[in-house]
Amino acid sequence: MSTIEASARAIPSVRAEAAPPWKVWTALWIVYIVWGSTYLAIALMVETIPPLLGAGFRFIMVGLILLPILAFRRGASVWRPSRNELLSAGFVGLMLPGANAVISVAEKTVPSGLAALLVASIPLWVILLRRASGEHVSGKSIGAVLVGFGGLILLLHPSGDATLWGLLACVGAAMMWALGSFASPRIALPRDPLVSTAWQSLLGGLAVALVGIVGGEIGDVHLAEFSARSIGGLLYLITFGSLLAFTSYAWLLQNAPISKVSTYAYVNPVVAIALGWLVLSEDITPLTLLGAGIIVASVALVVRVEARARPKTS
Repeated sequence: MSTIEASARAIPSVRAEAAPPWKVWTALWIVYIVWGSTYLAIALMVETIPPLLGAGFRFIMVGLILLPILAFRRGASVWRPSRNELLSAGFVGLMLPGANAVISVAEKTVPSGLAALLVASIPLWVILLRRASGEHVSGKSIGAVLVGFGGLILLLHPSGDATLWGLLACVGAAMMWALGSFASPRIALPRDPLVSTAWQSLLGGLAVALVGIVGGEIGDVHLAEFSARSIGGLLYLITFGSLLAFTSYAWLLQNAPISKVSTYAYVNPVVAIALGWLVLSEDITPLTLLGAGIIVASVALVVRVEARARPKTS
């Protein structure tokens, strides 16, 4: 997952006339594979690195890398968002990087593939938020949501090391991400999506790190015990998960139909499950496969129905 999604939605897309198909598919596969693999990277990171401090450091670094680059390219105004923009970026930062932090905590017990499946319910929660706000939502979308939550319930069955609290935390993270994404185009974020994402990352990362410090994770920091796998997972999340994939996604928003871009929502969990099985030997039970099939199918249906309805409402 990346904070670019919510911030970019606040800005009208300016699509290039004819982006070469190979560029579109290259960017799509980067988003498919890299965002799908971030669940594995999180699982590796939390093996020896405290989850909240690790997640906080990840997003603080993203903000500290992006803001100077953007200031150099776009001027010093990058450093001077308005008070409302800063408050809005802080709220979305609490929801989006905050959701990633919750997933990091949950993956101490929940397998990465299962976590990805539960988080794949984000589009379903967004539909519910839209309906609750009074927006018109088609009957097909509501039906797909109900089916998807049926698959979600199937997965909320603790097995192995997974705890019910860990599973519910993943669902809570999906709700946080949905709320941040839903609120983003409705509040006063910086107009430039990259600048908005940088501030969201920095402020959200600081908040997550503060929670980790207050929660006593400082006592769990033993640098000499950080494994190469955990450090590699953290570096992967910063460079590939947050910088490379988010840049590719931003480019796709301006050069490809949103219906095609949105397919990442039901490809990512498939990638996460496969990598969890290959690298971490995570079990794939028949119940997991059934729940996965239901959730992925319902999300795919929601994406298609909403993509068809969008031109009518624009």
